[in-house]
Amino acid sequence: MFFIRSAGEADLAQVSALLGRSWHATYDAIYGADKVSGLTASWHSVPALKTRLERPDSEFVVADDGKRIGGMAYAAMDRDEKDVAILHQLYVDPDLTGQGIGRDLFAEVETCFPAAKRMRLEVEPKNEKAIRFYKGLGFAEVGWTKNCGAAESGIAALILEKELKF
Repeated sequence: MFFIRSAGEADLAQVSALLGRSWHATYDAIYGADKVSGLTASWHSVPALKTRLERPDSEFVVADDGKRIGGMAYAAMDRDEKDVAILHQLYVDPDLTGQGIGRDLFAEVETCFPAAKRMRLEVEPKNEKAIRFYKGLGFAEVGWTKNCGAAESGIAALILEKELKF
């Protein structure tokens, strides 16, 4: 059984490895293994994850069974829209999908932003499994971006939002 807890610096190497496995399993067929390797090296390195871990107004959680990290989620308040929380990452180890870990991770981060009225995320339009997952959690499509994840990334994404009610 996996428990959701706050991530710590000691978790970051396992989280980085999990993100690499998850990204290759999901995106190699879409972007190619070389591009995925490059994005993962940049976006999911331990130093990049440490920056997220240390950011104020954010929540970084992991699913832990005492032996391994089975999933992770990271969300933060939007720096421009003060009533919006952004779900930047929610990934589950490819070997563990379908066990409710993603739902449990989301349930935790969803409650961490009492000032937020909405939660927003970006998702690859070809990632139908993720889109179904998020729509099942109550997200709806509100737009598109040409640069998912980073300025000038050139990666198009759907923008989904969910109203938060506390």
